[in-house]
Parts: sequence; C-alpha cells; structure tokens
Amino acid sequence: MLKSQILAGGRGKGKFDSDGKSGVRIVSTSEEAFENSSQMLGHYLTTKQTPPKGLLVKKLYIYKAVDIAQEFYLCLTFDRQRYCPVILISNEGGVNIESNIDKLHKFWFSLSTGISAGVIADIKEQLGFSATEMATIEHVIRQMITLFTEKDAILLELNPLARTPDGEFICLDAKFEFDNSARFRQQELFSLEERSLDSDEEYEAAKHGLIYIRLDGNIGNIVNGAGLAMATNDLINIHGGKSANFLDIGGKATTKTLLKAFEILNRDPRLKGILINIFGGIVRCDMIARSIVEAASAMGGFRAPVVVRFQGTNCDEALEIIATSGLDLQTETDFEKAAERVVKLTGSWT
Repeated sequence: MLKSQILAGGRGKGKFDSDGKSGVRIVSTSEEAFENSSQMLGHYLTTKQTPPKGLLVKKLYIYKAVDIAQEFYLCLTFDRQRYCPVILISNEGGVNIESNIDKLHKFWFSLSTGISAGVIADIKEQLGFSATEMATIEHVIRQMITLFTEKDAILLELNPLARTPDGEFICLDAKFEFDNSARFRQQELFSLEERSLDSDEEYEAAKHGLIYIRLDGNIGNIVNGAGLAMATNDLINIHGGKSANFLDIGGKATTKTLLKAFEILNRDPRLKGILINIFGGIVRCDMIARSIVEAASAMGGFRAPVVVRFQGTNCDEALEIIATSGLDLQTETDFEKAAERVVKLTGSWT
C-alpha cells in the first residue's frame, strides 16, 4: 500500500495533478511501487478537504496490504451541545464514511467517571460484536480515553479499523487532533508538528501568544481580537485591497509580543502597506503606540506605509505618542477611513 501523507482527509477519493489517480494505491511489485510513487511524490493531491490546487505530497506511508473482512469507524471527540465526550462507531468505515453518516452510533460518557459497563453493553448490542470482539474493542476504547485525557486531545479517529478474516483488529489509518490551548503542557507533543516554509511564521507567532495566518494579499495588518481582525480583512477587501495576513494579538498583548508581531510582518516581502487597527479595552492604546515606536526603532523603520487606527482606552495619549515620534505614520480614528486609506497607499506606493 502507498498512502499519501498530507494534512487532509479524503485521500482515497482524491486525485493527483500528475496522473489523475488517487492518493492511496495498492501495488504488487517493486516496479509498480516505483512507477506510482514517482507520480505521487512532488505532486499535488486534491481532495474534498484541500484547497482547489491541492496539497504537495512530500511523504508516502508504505505498508503491507491487509486482507480485510470488514471496515469499522471508531472516533472519540467532544459533543459541544451535551458538554461531554462522545464515542462514534460505525460498521461501515473506510473511504465512504462521509456518505454513511446515518450509520454512526453515538455513545456519551463522562471523563470523570469513565466509560461504564452499560455503555460497553450498548456498543456490543448495537454493533453486533461477539464477546471476543467486544473485549478487543473495549480495550481499544479505554486506551483511546487514556490518550484523550492525558494528551488534551479533541479528536481521536481510527478509520478504518479493519477486521481481518481471522478476527484480528488492525488500525489502518488514524487522525489525531489536540487542543492548541494545551500547548504549554504538551510541548513534546506539539514539537512533532510538521512545518512547511509557508507556516513557519504561524508556529513562531503561536509560541508568542499570537494568532497569525498567512493570506494571499499585500496589505499586512495587526489587530486585537479575532472578530475585529476578520472585519478588518473584510473592509480592506470591500475597498479593493487584499490582506496579506490575519494577525490577532489578543487581549493579553505586551510590548514583547507586539515587537514579535512587527518582526513577523516586516519579514514579508509582499507587503505594500500595513494597517494597525486597535480597539483599546484591556489592551491600552498608549502601550500599543509605544510598542510601534520601539519596533520602528529596533527594525530601522517599516518597509511599507503604515496606517494606525486607535479607538478606546488611552486613545488620545496614543495618538499623541505617534504624532511626536518623528515616524512617517498616518493615523485615523474611523475604522472605514483607515481601511480605505491603507488600500489607497498600497496602490500608489512602489
């Protein structure tokens, strides 16, 4: 078996840009393995979960094909409506699980009390497992719950969990997701995250308490609050511009984190303008203003025109700091005018 390794599902039904074949293939000889891997490695695989262009395949998982009698789907995640974890099981797993959602059986339980004998009995009855099979399934589920709890997981998915003709259960693929908020106590786990050149800034930002997402435009922005950040991107787009990033400094920003935010933006060669949009609340506008001045001094100025918009706590003091800094920065208190101005500057600056 040759299985493409990308951070997206649906690989078995996906298609490569090279030969139009899927991201999971069965081969019988070394020649077939070489021929197929040549059409997979270094090529883009498109699935229902990837961008339209697909994702570049840099790795293949190669393993011995397994004789499968039946495929199961087994998942442990949170039910946000019931505020508790839920076990999802289907006896129709594999590549067609998304089209067989109605076949999923759900079993809720509490992490504080663990999975009860009653839940185990319900799983056995509804899925039709024999006593021997259920003993194996119960062991797998309890191991998943331990992992789920100890590693701050939000999703553990085994698909397919295959049953062989001799009754053995083998996990042929798995998907794990872990709570980003637990990064501080799961450092070893998060150090295993695969990084690409495009995502280096995102990882660096996360380590400093920032949320950075690279976008396709040329207008950089620094904003406090995810909602305001999304509105900023929208307003830039409405006025004919396009954001180069989503960068939320959050409500606990400090001068140190602000300097890191400016450093990340200043490394982006695409930028032709920067909008700093701050609504002062917990984060004071004057602290942001001093950080802007300090960042400009540390980096020898900004490479592109900068528009600063302040509203809220200590707004007047912040505007005074910018006005007397000697920096060539443009200030604005109106949100829409600030977005409009940075778009105009971007179009006229070379």
